[in-house]
Amino acid sequence: MVNLLPSIFSVLITTEFILGNFANGIIALVNCIDWVKRHKMSSADQILTALAVSRIVLLWVLLMNWYTVVLHPGLYSLEVRIFVRIALTVSNHFNIWFAASLSIFYLLKVANFSSFIFLYLKRRVKSVLLIILLGTLVFLVPHLAILCIYENIQTNEYERNITQKTKLRDIFHFSYMNLFMLVNFTPFSMSLTSFLLLIISLWNHLKKMQLSGKGSQDISTKVHIRAMQTVVSFLFLYVSYFLALVTLVESYNRLHNTLLVMLSEALAMLYPLSHSFILIWGNKKLRQALKTIRKMIRFPYH
Repeated sequence: MVNLLPSIFSVLITTEFILGNFANGIIALVNCIDWVKRHKMSSADQILTALAVSRIVLLWVLLMNWYTVVLHPGLYSLEVRIFVRIALTVSNHFNIWFAASLSIFYLLKVANFSSFIFLYLKRRVKSVLLIILLGTLVFLVPHLAILCIYENIQTNEYERNITQKTKLRDIFHFSYMNLFMLVNFTPFSMSLTSFLLLIISLWNHLKKMQLSGKGSQDISTKVHIRAMQTVVSFLFLYVSYFLALVTLVESYNRLHNTLLVMLSEALAMLYPLSHSFILIWGNKKLRQALKTIRKMIRFPYH
């Protein structure tokens, strides 16, 4: 049974990889075709397209990591290890920040608050998102710098005793993991805040509807609920993805459990796959495109 595990997980990960590329490919392709036709792209479509592209890259990096670590460990040279870690760091960074930006976009577009600050941000949603995405470089640059230093310490020999070498490695490992936690927790907390504010906005809206004697199934309520479903699905899936990512990062440094790596890879790929299908389901244009593709597959000659 143990010898069959790599084959079982290979089938699972390959399936997730294909479906993930399919879902994200639909998002990117449909939005790009629509952009060519209309010569413009909405802010939501821009974020969705960028998120889809970042997730396609992430899926390829995860597959490369699986191929070199589990299936062909002989290919896992120092150069491949460093390349995979840098590629994983960059693709993961943009993936989670584009997803957080989408949550903030839904908050500013859907929610209704009388706060002057909120109204100011709501009128300048494009500028807010641009500043957030540019500001994320403050996290990415030091993250990559500490990663490179840490890898250099792990692979090079120093003219000092083993105790000093171990202490230095532990210090940079601690620094790297703290920065890793901060980089990943910040966009998660921003998405969680967006979700909570959407709940408050919906609650206030429903109270107003009750006071006015109107029903609760108006357009604003439906938009609130759909936005909340999209954000909360990201939060739940991201928690599992984050745990898988921590295990993968630790597997590079301290853990050497192949079963943990296989489980983490499968769990990590589930996030960009599942959430992308949820985004398609919540978008009328993308949902229609998926239905058209399904009909073409069922009846290729009609």
